[in-house]
Amino acid sequence: MTNSSTLKIIETPRDGMQGLEQIIPTKKKIEYINRLLKCGFHTVEVGSFVSPKAIPQMADTTEVLDGIDLSDSQSRIAVLTANVKGGEMAVQFDQVDEIFYPFSTSPTFLKKNLNTTLQKAEQTIDKLQNLCVKHGKELVPFISLAFGDPYGDPWSIELVNKWVEKLASKGARIIPLADTIGNVDPEVIDVVCGQVVPNFPDIEFGLHAHAYPGKGKSKIGAAWKHGVRRFDTVINGLGGCPMTDKELVGNLSLESLIIWSETNGIETGLDMNKLFEAQSYPLLFNPMEN
Repeated sequence: MTNSSTLKIIETPRDGMQGLEQIIPTKKKIEYINRLLKCGFHTVEVGSFVSPKAIPQMADTTEVLDGIDLSDSQSRIAVLTANVKGGEMAVQFDQVDEIFYPFSTSPTFLKKNLNTTLQKAEQTIDKLQNLCVKHGKELVPFISLAFGDPYGDPWSIELVNKWVEKLASKGARIIPLADTIGNVDPEVIDVVCGQVVPNFPDIEFGLHAHAYPGKGKSKIGAAWKHGVRRFDTVINGLGGCPMTDKELVGNLSLESLIIWSETNGIETGLDMNKLFEAQSYPLLFNPMEN
């Protein structure tokens, strides 16, 4: 899979919206996501089944899923879950193709992000994988903090390799590597991808990166050179992980990926007219105007 030249863009409005204080009306989320579904993205992550107390912005994911229109779209639909209960809810929706689970080798981050332990997280992956197989879904376990651990927990490229191998043995076929906090230099992404990706030719690796303005393109290039073709983005780079106890750094912006792709002669597969309509949606990030 790593030899493919086909770029896969995973647009993740869920990740962009989740940290906003103002609650976006469900109707507006649905209208926006339905615009995204016409743009040609490989996958659109539309919401998450997590505690509404922890992430109140995602409390309406069931309603959003019920409102999406796939009649004029080839995009796959993804949702994120933090636990087995969320997975049990997610698999009930025919619309859902992929279920994201933000695993990490960092015990500290797992506690902060999922309120779980490394052992329990692995058990959750096993149960989610069984659910996905039973219901015809694809489990996509992320390795958060794949490029280093800012909390002082043990981290090494050997540890990343170990967990990729373990996830693959459980049936995972897609494993995004995440620069969760956005503090990782492109050179580190280069080294880690260079020493992990070639070891697993049957795994489709992705890059989930956060980046300061102007820094995203170099991170894309560092992963691409080692065969990564799957990239998570958010229009305008909105968002940041609110569970890190660190400064919020925006998601890799779709715009930076488009510019990088055009510069390197790589087709994005996006309908730019439809994308402009989505980017121009006037109320999404200003919900109080309605």
